[in-house]
Amino acid sequence: MQILRTKPIETTIADSHEPGRRLKRSLSTWDLMILGVAVAVGAGIFSVGAKAAANFAGPAVTLSFAIAAVTCALAIMCYAEFATAIPVAGSAYVFTYATMGELLAWIIGWNLILELFTAAAVIAKYWGIYLSKVFSLAGLDVPPSIQLGPVELVWGPFLIVAIFTVLLVLGTKLSARVGNVFTVIKVAVVLFVIVVGFFYVKAENYAPFIPDAVATKGTGGTEVLQQSLFSFLTGSAPAQYGLFGVFGGAALVFFAFIGFDVVATSAEEVKNPQKTLPRGIFGGLALVTLLYILVSLALTGMVPYTTLAEAKAPTLTTAFEAVGNTDAAKVIAFGSLVGLTTVIMVLLMGLARVILAMSRDGLLPRALSVTSEKRATPARLQIICGAAVALVAGLTNVDVLEEMINIGTLSAFVVVSLGILVLRRKRPDLKPAFRVPFGKVVPVVSAILCLYLMTNLAVETWIYFAVWLVVGLAIYFLYGQRHSRLNERFSRERDAVTQQSEARG
Repeated sequence: MQILRTKPIETTIADSHEPGRRLKRSLSTWDLMILGVAVAVGAGIFSVGAKAAANFAGPAVTLSFAIAAVTCALAIMCYAEFATAIPVAGSAYVFTYATMGELLAWIIGWNLILELFTAAAVIAKYWGIYLSKVFSLAGLDVPPSIQLGPVELVWGPFLIVAIFTVLLVLGTKLSARVGNVFTVIKVAVVLFVIVVGFFYVKAENYAPFIPDAVATKGTGGTEVLQQSLFSFLTGSAPAQYGLFGVFGGAALVFFAFIGFDVVATSAEEVKNPQKTLPRGIFGGLALVTLLYILVSLALTGMVPYTTLAEAKAPTLTTAFEAVGNTDAAKVIAFGSLVGLTTVIMVLLMGLARVILAMSRDGLLPRALSVTSEKRATPARLQIICGAAVALVAGLTNVDVLEEMINIGTLSAFVVVSLGILVLRRKRPDLKPAFRVPFGKVVPVVSAILCLYLMTNLAVETWIYFAVWLVVGLAIYFLYGQRHSRLNERFSRERDAVTQQSEARG
């Protein structure tokens, strides 16, 4: 079947050198490591951990972060093996196309667009909110939105998305340098918060480390949609805390690790990718995991988790206010603003690279994959992505789609993990610079863990995800399959064979 045909790796690499559609290799190991830290260390470090501790895991949120980190690390190993074997833009989409066929590759590419577009829009929206908080803390009365006739425009997201769209158009190396500066600043802020937080830690706040499970009220009405898919399928009553709460917390804080798959999309812009990619990816993941665990230990040691649970929207600021240090709110607001800045940049870059790879293959309009002759960046595509993200973030309520980011990423992680097994079976001749250790064990465990975390997401999220997939499949069968360059190649080869047969006859 045409939809199950795989794209040869050699063809994928050759297509990446197509004149007018290629990217420039300019990123070093340091750039790549900072890229991972830049996209992962955002405002989530100040808010997601607090929500997970308050509503799911209590002090055991540290374990939730550890589980999420291990899950991410296992999947990232698979990404690293793929990226050193196929060092081109597109990440999981390209890897799937080379192993499992065009249809599944389209689905994964479509899910990556969901992840990156939604994440960029949500985080740009939050950037505008944190900007307003910074103005407020500085004593400035600056309205967060302006009224344009019947439309209320939140101007903050427009501003930050426009700035980084311009930087990305000017060049990946330039935007990476700017990102490096912001990343160093936000890591310094996080370290400051950790050090100050540990001065307030009390050992008794860590007990009980894993609170006893508590059943949540009711299962009817909208609460059915809010419970996890695991609870819905098993018929178990939705519960907080306990061991399942730790895994539920892991599914939530996994949001904090979103982005390391984005690093793999930069494979085509990395110098010496066989060595640079593994070092940059794993170096960034190790630093991020250490920061998250230290923040969660400080958070749950400062105040009892029950204090966090009493807040409507618990954040790290909640803990500092509870111990009487309101000055920390200014530092946290500033750190959140700086943290979100680089996240937006990396997500915008990743979104453009995934769409570029899909359009090169003809599954999306080929005009989108044209790159600038002078700077070798997909300028036209980057501007389109920036405009779309800015409009959605500035004009709509994107908060309800937060969990869609997680489900899009986890689905890609599952396919990439299993894809390694297919790649090794189909192409034993390949010798990637990095190889996932322990044979089949790591890829299989990675896929299982990612699937389990997916089941801990809300039923409502799965319904939205199903709708997204239906829309994607409709686009593929109406446009992508007919314009696929791989399909065109096979058609030409088939016609040539037919003509030769007729000539002999």
